[in-house]
Amino acid sequence: MIKIYLLSFFTVFIWSVINPKDLFTWFLEVFPAIIGLFILFITYKKFQFTNMVYFLILVHSIVLMIGGHYTYAEVPFFDYIKEVFNQDRNNYDKVGHIVQGFIPAMIAREIIIRKNIININAWRNFFIICFCLALSAFYELLEWWVAIFTNEAANDFLGTQGYLWDTQSDMAWALFGSILALLLLSKYHDLALKKILK
Repeated sequence: MIKIYLLSFFTVFIWSVINPKDLFTWFLEVFPAIIGLFILFITYKKFQFTNMVYFLILVHSIVLMIGGHYTYAEVPFFDYIKEVFNQDRNNYDKVGHIVQGFIPAMIAREIIIRKNIININAWRNFFIICFCLALSAFYELLEWWVAIFTNEAANDFLGTQGYLWDTQSDMAWALFGSILALLLLSKYHDLALKKILK
């Protein structure tokens, strides 16, 4: 299964780097996926996630690579949705931030359970949600720092599209994503964990 995930990752990665809208923006958007792959590679022998979490990490990486190729403000399918539903902006950015809460929630959940860090379910969920919100806030700080150091070059990376409350909205969607992941996937994740913890 891991080989299929890696093949999928590199196929989309190669597609994304071929003639992106802006190479600097592509690098900024795809860099977290590259770092994530590197971390998974160096920790693979010591800690292997469930196939479910690896699949979710792949999905997150693909979302980043699509956003990197087109920029988050110009993903064609979401331009179509914008026109059909008469929206003010291309909302692929919001999908990216839902995913930014949804997938890290399951990664954190697996590490916490398998490392026996928090045993009480309610406290575990509270910590995971707080972690995902903090991760989202830190990412917003990174976007701000990139904007300061690169000036206009960061416009596509920020993807605000003139929306005054973009930063707060991004964090709210990540918060929503983390809660949604715990509500929808916890039972399935428990089943996946049982298979590898036998």
